[in-house]
Amino acid sequence: MSSPGGQAAGVSFFSGRVAVVTGASRGIGRAVAEALEAAGAKVVRAARSLTSAHTPTRLDVPCDVTDAAEVEALAAATRETFGVPDFVVSNAGDFFLESFEATTPEQFAAQLAVNLQGPFLVARAFLPTMRARSSGRLISIGSIADHRTFPGNAAYGAAKTGLRGLHEVLREEYRDSGVMCTLISPGPTDTAGWDAYDPDHRPGFMPRHRMLRPEDVAEAVLWVASRPARVDVDWLRLGPA
Repeated sequence: MSSPGGQAAGVSFFSGRVAVVTGASRGIGRAVAEALEAAGAKVVRAARSLTSAHTPTRLDVPCDVTDAAEVEALAAATRETFGVPDFVVSNAGDFFLESFEATTPEQFAAQLAVNLQGPFLVARAFLPTMRARSSGRLISIGSIADHRTFPGNAAYGAAKTGLRGLHEVLREEYRDSGVMCTLISPGPTDTAGWDAYDPDHRPGFMPRHRMLRPEDVAEAVLWVASRPARVDVDWLRLGPA
C-alpha cells in the first residue's frame, strides 16, 4: 500500500485518523478493525455482540445496524469520543444460503434488514457530518453476489445487489463534496458465515482452504483508505486466485 507521500501506508498515514467499522466482532470486520488500529488509527468497533469499552485508541459500541436509534447513538458516541470519522467501513452483514422456494418471507426480510437497510442507516448517520467537513471515505463491503448470480442466493443476492445500487446513488449525491464512496466486493472468504453450510463437502462450492482470508479484505480496505484525496476508488473486486 502507498500513502499520499508514496511510502508504505502505516502509522505515519493513519496516525490521528478516525475509523468506524461495523460488524467488527468477527470475520472481515474484526480483521479490518485490527489492521486499522495496528496502522495507527483510532478505531470505533461496532457490533451487536460487543460490550461497551474505551481505550485511547479504541471505542467498542454494542450496535444493531438494523436499529436506526442504535446507529444514531453509534455516530454520536464516535463524535463525542474521537470526532467526525475519516473512514466508515460499513461491513456488518449476514450470509444466507437457501433456494428461492425454501426461503420464507421472514428470512427474506431479515436479509434485506441487515445487508441493505443496515448500510443505509450507517450511511445516513455518518455521511452528513463528513460532507459538512468536506472530507471522508465510506467503504462498503459487498460481495461477489452483488454482481454475479448464484442459485440459493434469492435473499442474500437481492440484498447485496441492492447495496450496490445504494452505493451508486451515494456516489452521485456526494460527488464533488469531498466525501468518496467505495464498494469492495470480495469473493468467497473463509469466515464463520460458512460454518452452517460446510462448503468443503458441498458439490459445486469452493473449499475453504482456497477462499480469501479476512486479512486479504482488510488489506484492500487499508489500500482504499490510504489513497490520496485526488484518487477516487469506485469499485474494487477481489477473488481467490
